[in-house]
Amino acid sequence: MTVKQLTNHPKAPKPGRVALVGAGPGDPELLTIKALKIIQHSDFILYDRLVSKEILALFPTKTPTMYVGKEKSHHSIPQDKLNDLLVTKAKQGLNICRLKGGDSFIFGRGGEEMLKLKSAGIDVEIVPGITAASGCTSYAGIPLTHRGISQGCTMVTAHGEKELNLNWEQLAKVGHTLVFYMGLSKAQLINTQLQQHGMSPSTPVALIENGCCPNQRVIRGLLHELPLLAERESVQSPALIIVGEVVNLADQLAWLANAKHNEIQKLSA
Repeated sequence: MTVKQLTNHPKAPKPGRVALVGAGPGDPELLTIKALKIIQHSDFILYDRLVSKEILALFPTKTPTMYVGKEKSHHSIPQDKLNDLLVTKAKQGLNICRLKGGDSFIFGRGGEEMLKLKSAGIDVEIVPGITAASGCTSYAGIPLTHRGISQGCTMVTAHGEKELNLNWEQLAKVGHTLVFYMGLSKAQLINTQLQQHGMSPSTPVALIENGCCPNQRVIRGLLHELPLLAERESVQSPALIIVGEVVNLADQLAWLANAKHNEIQKLSA
């Protein structure tokens, strides 16, 4: 009688979970407490281009990390491959921090990643972050809304998957503060379309470069000057374009320069 030997097959590891974490607009002190805890305790961190070097410095030195950032016409990893990678690593039992600049659900493709993970049976957690429209304008002293000036804010991406399909007439006439993400290369289009659909060429505009970072720059002017401002000042990405009368409040509400001055005085005292 032959006795068959039983082979013990190792059980597959229990799937890990993925946290889609918003890193905010750059200043590490604008991270939420929850975001920082997840960064510190994850098994693997995948991070985007817009995660600032100051936040990168907070990564635990022993935690494996992977850069999965995207720039115009150049992706370090295509989105579909990134989605598959998140699923694969989670199925290996790793608890993953997927770290994105700003907020995952505001032009961050977090919804796409979450759909893929949920369809694969992976637990997903969302940790909101301060989006650039809020953080960068606050650091520039430009309120998104202000009584008697702007009763709303419209956030727009100037980058479409295939083409830019915006209701320019509505944008020009809605009376909101307009915030264009990823709009630097479309400055001429924004200028032309808003004017053609009825917005005054003298509407105030601002370009905020590297918002909420030590090298933040704010360039202000008028709508008809927008492409010239971007070219003349050599504005670089990442940059936001703000369109609306609230831009004129920047001088009165400026606080960041004074805060930096006071901090320098404290250090030299």
